[in-house]
Amino acid sequence: MSFIRPLLTIKNAQSQFRLISRSMATEMSFTFASPAQVIYNQARNVKQVDVPSLSGSFGILANHVPTLAVLKPGIVTVTETEGAVKKFFVSSGSVAVNADSSVQVLAEEAFPVEQLDLKAAQEQLSEAQRSLSSAASDVEKAEAQVAVETAEAVVRAIQTGI
Repeated sequence: MSFIRPLLTIKNAQSQFRLISRSMATEMSFTFASPAQVIYNQARNVKQVDVPSLSGSFGILANHVPTLAVLKPGIVTVTETEGAVKKFFVSSGSVAVNADSSVQVLAEEAFPVEQLDLKAAQEQLSEAQRSLSSAASDVEKAEAQVAVETAEAVVRAIQTGI
């Protein structure tokens, strides 16, 4: 008498059930937050999220393959089910896409693009470039380089929306 074969059948049936239930999900649960605020909290009215990651920008829909990624400075675009598109600048953070179609974007900083000031961003970029050129140590150079890349991303986001 085999004790293992019935266990294989049960496990296989459970796996098939998980695949069927996952393929039937038509919406995602979306959470987007920074230390300063929660922008979306398990929202179900989001159709698509586009994120800038270190490995390239990508879009997320319901049933996206589970993914973990590190955010780079850039625009997170949220498309809501009724068609509204909202854009947020993020300086860094992470995104997690789970098998149950839940998505979490956790940003170090997140601001609506329309609240960003081009002149202030250009001044910040100039200051960061000056800091980079005068940096003496490797740590100072690395910190200044991050500041330059972030300021460049803010200016680009304001000017182009991407």
